[in-house]
Amino acid sequence: MKRKFLLSVAVCALVVCCAACTQESQNRLGRSIQNWTGTNGVVDVYAGDKIVKRFIKIDKMSTALGTGDPEARSYRYGYGHIDANLNYQVDPGEKKTYFEISDFSTYVFYENPM
Repeated sequence: MKRKFLLSVAVCALVVCCAACTQESQNRLGRSIQNWTGTNGVVDVYAGDKIVKRFIKIDKMSTALGTGDPEARSYRYGYGHIDANLNYQVDPGEKKTYFEISDFSTYVFYENPM
């Protein structure tokens, strides 16, 4: 009985803390949990109807913020492996790299189906 009471108090405290957080704080918490648990994201970059670049094993993509101002920049960035042969696998020579994608680019970010 005491254990159930302590558990319910802990859950209530967590709910109150989350409700008191700003939306940005909640988003940061969500991103940190996602980073900790990891995801297996893929970004396909298109030129017309053809895939010209694929990055795999991406744990997140972020929008850059200005230094000293809260304005979002016009690109997204992340870290992933270049999938040169588009086979959804990290092959020898396919290194992990930093990438940026302009908001003028056509791209799709999704979970790896393999």
